[in-house]
Amino acid sequence: MDKFVIHGGYHLEGTVSVSGAKNSTLALMPATLLANGVYHLFNTPHLRDVKTMSDLLHTMGVEVSLNDHVLRIDTRGIQKFEAPYELVKKMRASIYVLGPLVGRFGEAKVSLPGGCAWGPRPVNLHIEGIRKLGATVELDAGYIVARAQRLHGARILFDISSVGATGNVLMAAVLAKGTTLIENAAQEPEIVQLAEFLVSMGAKIHGIGTGRLEVEGVDELHPADVTTIPDRIETGTFLIAGALAGKKHGVVRVEQCNPQHVGALLVKLEDAGASISVGDNWIEIVPPEEIRPVNVTTAIYPGFPTDMQAQWIALMTRSTGTSVITDTIYYDRFMHVPELQRLGANITMKDNIATVVGVPKLIGATVMSTDLRASASLILAGLVAEGTTEVLRVYHIDRGYESVEKKLQLLGARIERVEYDEFG
Repeated sequence: MDKFVIHGGYHLEGTVSVSGAKNSTLALMPATLLANGVYHLFNTPHLRDVKTMSDLLHTMGVEVSLNDHVLRIDTRGIQKFEAPYELVKKMRASIYVLGPLVGRFGEAKVSLPGGCAWGPRPVNLHIEGIRKLGATVELDAGYIVARAQRLHGARILFDISSVGATGNVLMAAVLAKGTTLIENAAQEPEIVQLAEFLVSMGAKIHGIGTGRLEVEGVDELHPADVTTIPDRIETGTFLIAGALAGKKHGVVRVEQCNPQHVGALLVKLEDAGASISVGDNWIEIVPPEEIRPVNVTTAIYPGFPTDMQAQWIALMTRSTGTSVITDTIYYDRFMHVPELQRLGANITMKDNIATVVGVPKLIGATVMSTDLRASASLILAGLVAEGTTEVLRVYHIDRGYESVEKKLQLLGARIERVEYDEFG
């Protein structure tokens, strides 16, 4: 098992490039099940989650290979329509195969998903959406079992805007007979890219980028190639690293990103005192003289993302006052708080609200990753903590950040990956 050893107090400066978006890749890959042929997904990140999804598709007879950030997928050998527990338990996004399998083949057996250790994230919206399209869906021994002769169009109104459910229903609806209306659809960039990819495969989708998607079902689709959008959460994480640990008057430049995808974060960073410059595919940040306290409430896109909540708390631990961070998406996504407290952070919790009182300094300690974004917050805090910080169980961050330690090293961070025996 690996851990990160971070020597704090070294200021960041320089240029770092963002990888392809994990959450987009994990939606694009199952979409290839909708048509026989060979696909190429460019700008695919090397991540544990991508490997897990590749393994899952492989069990169905799909050939998957990743070379130099080009993912080649050949779906011509698909012969099995099951997603087993052994793989699905590793990653919640595995449920994305449900819609394509039922939509194209009329059957699917998908284990109830696993993934990060925090929070109940029910799959009822996925199931009800597939049912509305005409499938029979049962839960059998921990599996979602869905069947249909051919799905038919329907009007689907999500009680809450869900990225996963929107993607799943969208992939099921493109081959359904008739027209499907998806209302209160998610508008995240990853859903926009999925819809555009489906259109390039021959689907008919209107309203892309809005909360109302209209899908005219077609009889068949064809393979297509796609370049994965930049990862907006990785973009935001490096920007916060620049604000928190940047060299005085120095610049951290984040390249190969999409500034439009992180608009809410940029506003908050400026409120905290950072100076921001933006180009077509780059963002530069100059750290503030003093980090001002800024309240944040997470919201669905284009609001402040829940996936940046932990990183923002890490930034606020060094602010000059008190900030309040409220997560309205996942109420119990605060497992990083006790670990940040081990570094000396002053954070109190009440329900889904964290109150952070900035402290003059953090002190290095051994902390443990509990989920993907919590891992990022601990690394950020370790960059400015006095002494040495060890972050254990970094396999969590490998799920969503490609070579994060190497990218931080390029900016001047003293961080290294070290093998250790957790039980030794």
